[in-house]
Order: sequence, then C-alpha cells, then structure tokens
Amino acid sequence: MVGMRILVTGFEAFGDDTENASITSVNMLDGRWSDDSVQLVTGALPVAFGTAGTVLHELVARYRPDAVIAVGEAGGRTSVTPESRAVNDMDARIPDNAGLQPRAQEIFEGGQKFRESTLDVEAIADAVRGAGVASDVSDDAGRFVCNYIAYLVAGLEVPGTFIHVPAVRSEGAASTGAETDPGATPATSELGFEDLAKALEAAVHETVQQLQSGSLAATA
Repeated sequence: MVGMRILVTGFEAFGDDTENASITSVNMLDGRWSDDSVQLVTGALPVAFGTAGTVLHELVARYRPDAVIAVGEAGGRTSVTPESRAVNDMDARIPDNAGLQPRAQEIFEGGQKFRESTLDVEAIADAVRGAGVASDVSDDAGRFVCNYIAYLVAGLEVPGTFIHVPAVRSEGAASTGAETDPGATPATSELGFEDLAKALEAAVHETVQQLQSGSLAATA
C-alpha cells in the first residue's frame, strides 16, 4: 500500500548541451525505485523563467505530493549540494532556453528576500554521504532558473527542497558552468549518473523519514 507520494523534478537540456544531469539522474532514480510504500512521481521542467514555475505548479496540482524535491545541475560543483535557501532575485548571465534574460529583477516584487528550505537539508546531505556519495550543503542556488524554482518550491504548501548535482555527461564535459556559481568553469566530477541516482534515492528516503517523524526544517 502506498503511504506517501514524493515528486522529484529535473531540468531539460540547456544551451548547447544535449544532456542535463538533473533529469538524467531523476529518470534513473525512477527506474531503480523499489519501495512500494512510497510512490515516486517525476517530471521535467523547462529551463525557462516564463514556464518553469507553471510546469512545477501543474505537476504539484496533478500529483498532490506529500513533498517535492527539485533537482538541477551546477557545472562548477563536484558534489551533490542540497540548497538551504533561495533568494528573491533573477539575474541571468545568459538567456534561458526561451531567450529571456532577466537582470536584477525580483521573482515576487516585495517578497521575502530569502526562502529557506522546508526540508532539513543537513539531514539530507548526511543521508547522501551515508549512501557513499559526496555531499555538502549550499546556501547559494545562484540567480538563474534553478534558484527561481528553489524559491517557488520553498513557498509550496507541502515541504520541499532543491538539490544541485554536478553536470555529469555521458561523454565529454558540460559547456555551461557559471549559471549557478558566477565565474565557475565546468568541473570534472568523479561522480557518475549511478552515483547521482543513488544520492537522490537517499534524499527521497530521508525526506520520507522527515515527514513520518515530523523532523522538518525549523522554518516549515
């Protein structure tokens, strides 16, 4: 019997890249999920300020999850990094997939400067490390579409968080890198897609544990 439903999202490919490690790892997680007591549902978000939020809210309305984990990639990072907060700011270094490039604009005019994750990201990072995958908590999700979605997830009526994964590729290296961390160049991570799927699996199990025990983040 299914006791909980967890929604996990990733992003479509961005720019000149044909892969995005977030949706690849989310799809691999979906394929390996075997816990019949938890229903895992997944979805892909566009790398576009104008539509990513709409798709996120449509997925939440369709599936009515107990919690949401949104996943994106950070080309300059080599470990899995749950984000502790998001900022009410859009400042795109380059255009998104729809050609939009907001600069120094608030997501919600007059809204909270920061929204904290409503899941305990320190515990999620511990769970990922416990699964044998490098993980560190981040307090800066950038100012691109990942941060935009992280801000929206933190404002949902259900608990949620955002996790950045390294920009792993099947072949070669990512051509993007500075969208999350200004000045970063694409880094080569020792992690592979299987590691990322394993990390997300641990994150989902930890999320379920937090929901069952009520040990959510203090801001929830």
